[in-house]
Amino acid sequence: MVVRSLFVSDDKRTDSGIEIKALYDESDLADWDAQAQLGAPGTPPYTRGVYPTMYRGKLWTMRQYAGFGTASSTNERFKFLLQAGQTGLSCAFDLPTQMGYDSDHPRAEGEVGKVGVAIDSMADMRMLLAGLPLDKVTTSMTINSTGAILLLMYELVAEEQGVPSTAISGTIQNDLLKEYIARGTYVYPPKPSMRVITDIFAYCSQHVPRWNTISISGYHIREAGSTAVQEIAFTIANGIAYVEAAIAAGLDIDDFAPRLSFFWNAHNNFFEEVAKFRASRRIWYKLMTERFGAKKEASKLLRFHTQTGGSTLTAQQPETNIVRVAVQSMAAVMGGTQSLHTNGYDEALSLPTERAARIALRTQQVIGYESGIVDTPDPLAGSYFVETLTDEVERLAWEYIARIDDMGGAVEAIEAGFQMDEIEQAAYEYAKSIDDDERVIVGVNMFTLDNEPEPDVFPVDPLLEGGQKDRLAAYKANRDHAAVAARLEDLRVAARGSDNVLYPMKEALRADATLGEISDALRDVFGVYQPGR
Repeated sequence: MVVRSLFVSDDKRTDSGIEIKALYDESDLADWDAQAQLGAPGTPPYTRGVYPTMYRGKLWTMRQYAGFGTASSTNERFKFLLQAGQTGLSCAFDLPTQMGYDSDHPRAEGEVGKVGVAIDSMADMRMLLAGLPLDKVTTSMTINSTGAILLLMYELVAEEQGVPSTAISGTIQNDLLKEYIARGTYVYPPKPSMRVITDIFAYCSQHVPRWNTISISGYHIREAGSTAVQEIAFTIANGIAYVEAAIAAGLDIDDFAPRLSFFWNAHNNFFEEVAKFRASRRIWYKLMTERFGAKKEASKLLRFHTQTGGSTLTAQQPETNIVRVAVQSMAAVMGGTQSLHTNGYDEALSLPTERAARIALRTQQVIGYESGIVDTPDPLAGSYFVETLTDEVERLAWEYIARIDDMGGAVEAIEAGFQMDEIEQAAYEYAKSIDDDERVIVGVNMFTLDNEPEPDVFPVDPLLEGGQKDRLAAYKANRDHAAVAARLEDLRVAARGSDNVLYPMKEALRADATLGEISDALRDVFGVYQPGR
């Protein structure tokens, strides 16, 4: 083992650059109005949690992200995780599916089934969901540009299984603004993308009322290198844009706001992460109450899913990631998350193996059933340090939100490159602090090993892509081509006008149109987003 001597500074700061004092005491909260800032759990401003008893009566939903290769192999992993005690499904899709390309498209070559499951058709979705209790399990689908298509596929399969759309529940990510900021799996330009999102809001309010229509995601913003403050500020600014777009489309805020949800990252700076989660609830409550005038209390609740930080995982000494994931998970639970995904320790190297997925799930179960931290809501409330830090995270986030408001909102700020520039600078400073030995990353720049053993990694089937293409060819050959063409033209007509595009999209799926064909129909009308043009 190599142990290096790193510079240790008396200047302590969080990952957002907030200075940490040597000691906190009652003087830090001397002018603090506890009732205004805290309330009780389940009451405004929801700093202490969105439900009165939080985990005393029911633990958070335990999810493990799964999705690789074919629909059948992902279905097997889903069943393995449910048997291991998982309480909710979370599905990853491959890049062609995310980008609206069928597996036989030239741009899909080499990517089919690599970072998620390939879903081209209703046949794939039937295979993915075979034997799963869709009326009992909630399903989160990490899908954005093609989110409407996957949601409708899910609804149609549920109906085929005898489960009405009113009984299914889950989430589609459906957050296109963060794609332009941080992730890149966009298809259409921002304005038509916003139109599809509000069409989803309207459709689900009528037909799939238990579905969370959007997971406004800070996770990928943080993965791109943002600070904790930037993560919640930029994400909540996106949330403002979605609410404004829905209202402009004629929707009543109390009809769609209760089904909005958020998606946060959990990193290693434990107390800042707890403060971030608490501050985000308070900010959203104030926005929904004061800016948008929501009447239903459910419209004011910031409910969120958390995933532990993928970018914090190291390829060096990967078992160390088990500890990182445990720390991050405890921060999410102490911060009041509604559901949680814990990363596998080997995810810096490959998709998680079954062993890594089981350990990640067991991490949640140990926290939930053995740690005792779930026995009372918001156990850190009233801490001099935590409350001071929560207030400071909130203050700095409001500053960013105000700057974005001054630019005209999130869409205009994205077009100006504001969020991307801020994230790039934060990522540079973080990387530089590691390179300069100002920040310790165990196993990377301190406590390193000269000869690390080769880890087991998830195997990739080299025949997978060919098999998926063969199944897709058979699917396309065995259908009414005239009916498919007619339904796709109906979709183009709706897209050119102002009708909700989900209705003709659903009929196109009934006629056996593929995900790529539906996406191409919308590309014909909406065009394709080209950054900087």
